[in-house]
Amino acid sequence: MNSMAPETFNRPKMYRRPMPLLWWLQNRAYFRFVVRELTSIFVGIFAVLTIWQARALAEGPDAYASFMDRLSTPGFVILNGVSLAFVLYHAITWFNLAPTAIVVRVGETRVPDWIIAGANYAACVALSAAVAWILLRG
Repeated sequence: MNSMAPETFNRPKMYRRPMPLLWWLQNRAYFRFVVRELTSIFVGIFAVLTIWQARALAEGPDAYASFMDRLSTPGFVILNGVSLAFVLYHAITWFNLAPTAIVVRVGETRVPDWIIAGANYAACVALSAAVAWILLRG
């Protein structure tokens, strides 16, 4: 055999069923899944804005005042409102999904799903109340 000859044997082709671009609009569960995944974009925007705010705070009062002025423009107000809505949707869907992702057992008994989801909601409310208390106390 010639080691320089190209491989000529045929490989089977995998069948790929054609899918329309908006296939996920045909089923409500798929739609909710895709929207939940797309909300991570807004979670990222929120994270970048938080890092940007921390940087402005570290640079001093003038930089922070400039940052706050920029955030008060209508575009940023709308972006923050939309981001808040999507981040809340992302959190709520994760809290509802947590019992599927995290199986907790006590002995041989599986902890009911509503307890796991409820614990997530309770922790969120408690942490939000603690942050609100710290920010609003003076």
